[in-house]
Amino acid sequence: MRKYTNELKPNEEVEVAGWVHEKRIHGKLIFLVLRDREGFVQVTLSKKDVDEETFKIAKKISKESVIKVIGIVRNEPKAPNGIEIVPKKIIVLNKAQTPLPLDPTEKVPANLDTRLDNRFMDLRRPRISAIFKIRSKILNIVREFFHKRGFIEVHTPRIIATGSEGGTELFALDYFGREAFLSQSPQLYKQMLMASGLDKVFEIATYFRAEEHNTVWHLNEITAIDCEVAFIDSHEDVMKILEELVVTVINRLNETSKKELSILGIDEIYVKTPFPRISYDKALEILNDFGIKLKYGEDLTTEAEKKLYEYFKQEGYDIYFIKDYPYITRPFYTYFEGLEDKQPEEILEMLKENPKIKTRSFDLDYKGREISSGSQRIHIYNALVASLKFKGLRVESFKYYLEAFKYGMPPHGGFGLGIERFLMQLLDLKNIREAVLFPRDRNRLTP
Repeated sequence: MRKYTNELKPNEEVEVAGWVHEKRIHGKLIFLVLRDREGFVQVTLSKKDVDEETFKIAKKISKESVIKVIGIVRNEPKAPNGIEIVPKKIIVLNKAQTPLPLDPTEKVPANLDTRLDNRFMDLRRPRISAIFKIRSKILNIVREFFHKRGFIEVHTPRIIATGSEGGTELFALDYFGREAFLSQSPQLYKQMLMASGLDKVFEIATYFRAEEHNTVWHLNEITAIDCEVAFIDSHEDVMKILEELVVTVINRLNETSKKELSILGIDEIYVKTPFPRISYDKALEILNDFGIKLKYGEDLTTEAEKKLYEYFKQEGYDIYFIKDYPYITRPFYTYFEGLEDKQPEEILEMLKENPKIKTRSFDLDYKGREISSGSQRIHIYNALVASLKFKGLRVESFKYYLEAFKYGMPPHGGFGLGIERFLMQLLDLKNIREAVLFPRDRNRLTP
């Protein structure tokens, strides 16, 4: 039975399979380094120890060819992991062509476009595959976290009839003669589920955003951890869940992903708790002291986010909340103060008189970048209608969503945590595309 390289023990006969990572010929000695998913093992061929046919096969084989090796494991302090295999048999499963499109040993550097164009080979690099092993572990930890707390995993549609956020950055498609869109987020469906009795749900969702960005921080297809929970008192309840989730993920990665983190040059991921919480108003005050003046209600710029990180970093914090944003900066479904027991016309008038009214909302920033956004949601039908109108959205377009708010919707809230953004900050990646197997941006549709 085939074994991975991290399962090998001296003095046993084994079968391993993988790629020829390195090859060195020294007269009557040939050294092959076989690479599989879990690491490396040296295969040592000496003319005195192996038959002539096996020696010839090893001499001819090209780097990155796929081979199977059957042989005896023995101690060798100079070899990777202190062991080597003396082969009884080498079988070439598939010979690699030359030259290679890039060098998996990373001795010859390649730019990001070349790497992404040849992603199958880029992923053969241990440093790159480590990113996706960590990503996989994060998703397992997330599922375990929510299941332990009584959440139900759900899957909402990726094809929708109207925009979740009410924006224009939508990918339109022809749905049997009707206009439809790729989902911007599961937001509206998560909220509808709060009226169903499934009062704690989460989803690992794919978002599609038709934004024409070309930065190291934006993608057009992204993945996020979405959560929604009912019967909350305020957005503080949601922030508590999010903080617990992030801390749990980091602590578990430090325990279970030491090897992958080490490959990426990370000894341990540090997180100081509890996460600080400042209001949007306080953030503007801090930024003003740094000489950055923002118009009230304006979203924080990239420069502003970096300055806030400098401020928190002085106290040893990498992760922090900014909360209580003004209404004009948040989506239509965000809860704002003073909306209870009023008719839509009254609420609409209130918003017109004070569009800067505070919302129960928050962002979570990590090393100067927003990785999550959330809020308590509006659960009152009249307030939602007024908010849609104030934001210039057609109430009719949200008919099925609004129905859920007519017949007993509990107070609720939730968040979306971008997996790629979280990974980028967690592992100090330079470009968000490094956190995606096959990224999609405004220029890249293949592979």
